[in-house]
Amino acid sequence: MVTNLAQLVQPFSFDWLQQLDVANGAIGRLVVACLLGGAVGLERELNGKASGVRTNLLIAMGAAFFTLLSPILAGEMGTNKGQVASNIVQGIGFLGAGVILHNRSRVSGLTSAAAIFAVASIGMACGAGEYAAAVAGAALVIVALEVVGFLERRASLKSYSLIYEARGIDQEQMLQCILDAMDKAGERLADIEKDAIGAVQRVSFTLWTTTKRHTKLQQQLAEEPAISALHTFRDPEDD
Repeated sequence: MVTNLAQLVQPFSFDWLQQLDVANGAIGRLVVACLLGGAVGLERELNGKASGVRTNLLIAMGAAFFTLLSPILAGEMGTNKGQVASNIVQGIGFLGAGVILHNRSRVSGLTSAAAIFAVASIGMACGAGEYAAAVAGAALVIVALEVVGFLERRASLKSYSLIYEARGIDQEQMLQCILDAMDKAGERLADIEKDAIGAVQRVSFTLWTTTKRHTKLQQQLAEEPAISALHTFRDPEDD
């Protein structure tokens, strides 16, 4: 029985100098993972996404820690020192699936799920000591999320959701103007919300389309005499 217990603790049987050396190397890798994961999370946070700084920081740190522990748990005689790290991919897959939502006629959260998957790989690179690859990966993720997304919207290649809010005095006339403008744009008017604050009547609806179509519709609605003010807001469910 004593022999069996000794075998169980064998992977952790370092003297204090060895443990100190491992700890020094591990701390640096975990700190870098936190910084890079936090950088990607900051981009998500600034764009109002649920997976922000803390989420991405913890994902990167956790992936780095598991990567560090994998060869230690396997021990010197272990045949598969990457077994623990390899299971990170499966775990992150379940986590990413949790942020994917099916809303009305579209699916949102795919970009956030992909970002979580990429952040985990950055954390693994940090845990393996591949700092250059981790930094390059984090930079590419931020460029893909921010710059490529901006170019897609400017070139009208990607549809996105906007919440329209029309304000005026006569709600019926506003609704008719909005319906006519949507018919001319070839879009269907749905999910209408109506309310009043004092004498001001409000009509809100959501539209999923490209930048070019959004701009054209906004110009048409702004010219309608029944609409005294038109405001647009980014849809919080948009990815």
